[in-house]
Amino acid sequence: MRAKITYIVTAAVLVFYFVLVGSRGLMLIRHGTLLTVTFGVAVLILPVIGIWFLWKNTQFVRRANALAAELDAEGGLPVDDLARTPSGRIDRDAADAVFTRRREETEDAPDDWRAWFRLAVAYQDARDTPRARKAMQRAIALHRARPAAPAAPSGEPAPSGPSGA
Repeated sequence: MRAKITYIVTAAVLVFYFVLVGSRGLMLIRHGTLLTVTFGVAVLILPVIGIWFLWKNTQFVRRANALAAELDAEGGLPVDDLARTPSGRIDRDAADAVFTRRREETEDAPDDWRAWFRLAVAYQDARDTPRARKAMQRAIALHRARPAAPAAPSGEPAPSGPSGA
């Protein structure tokens, strides 16, 4: 719940910033000289990119949460029973052991969104956020393609270890 509140507050601050920057860009355009119009258009590009980025991330989070809810309803959500350091961080060796299992499950069922979801969680536990995000995107894509025809082989290489090994 804390992460959701943090995300909402951060998104609200960003939207406020985009509005503020956008209004400054419009003020520059209204000034009417070639230089201020050029700067105004350049300034307006930043909020547009920011809004697009925020929208895409919000969609990603909503879809990932929907998959988590569906997997939880099925009883297939991974259990967080990993050993932790005294500071509360997940022990790297424990995360690597679970990761190896999850990678094998995904290799055995490459078209199963549930396996990719659990692999994404294992990547995140191993502190490999970029690969966790890619695995979650794959899970989302497989889930969305599920009602349609079976997914064709993607030709992607098998997932590698959390440190690229």
